[in-house]
Amino acid sequence: MANHQDETRTAYDGVVELYASLFANRLETQPFSRAMIGTFAELVRATGNLRTADVGCGPGHLTAMLHELGLDAFGLDLAPGMVDHARQAHPALRFQEARMESLPIEDAALGGVLAHYSMIHTPPGELPELLAEQVRVLAPNGLLLVSFFGTDGQVPVRFDHKVAPAYSWPVDRLAELLGDAGLDPFARLLHDPSSDRGFLDTHLLARRS
Repeated sequence: MANHQDETRTAYDGVVELYASLFANRLETQPFSRAMIGTFAELVRATGNLRTADVGCGPGHLTAMLHELGLDAFGLDLAPGMVDHARQAHPALRFQEARMESLPIEDAALGGVLAHYSMIHTPPGELPELLAEQVRVLAPNGLLLVSFFGTDGQVPVRFDHKVAPAYSWPVDRLAELLGDAGLDPFARLLHDPSSDRGFLDTHLLARRS
């Protein structure tokens, strides 16, 4: 896992300012993503545990959105350059460098985990380990919202993402992995992509059993 993690971290550190300029306000034109994040925040608030991790937070724009939606949100990212940018852009919020397979969070501590296109660079064989780590840090009835590129095929598809190699997933297969990890996937949203890759923008919402 270390090799691709190191490559991904280096790649994102090399595009911090460009990435932030392209994505910091992108949800303004993505009503479906906004709706799913809003639903996620509402359901997390209903658990009474507002502590929420934005895992793979990048420049911190979604961490700030979760905070505005009433959650005690903090951001974690593999790339130190992204963490530095997020701290400067959102000084009132907390950001920390961390790997997704080894989160600096105690067991069963969180009401929510947001993984917004942050698992896409993980090779398929390593994704169960990452999902197990998200489950570990979620309290019972805690929520995970994972967003990714969906495919109509039967197997994950590797493609050349603009920053680092990534994978699209059959939606049912990823939902199955969530179930295997101890989550109950109860809502999904698929919509046409805004790019020419042909993948579906996909969001799965799951609750810890």
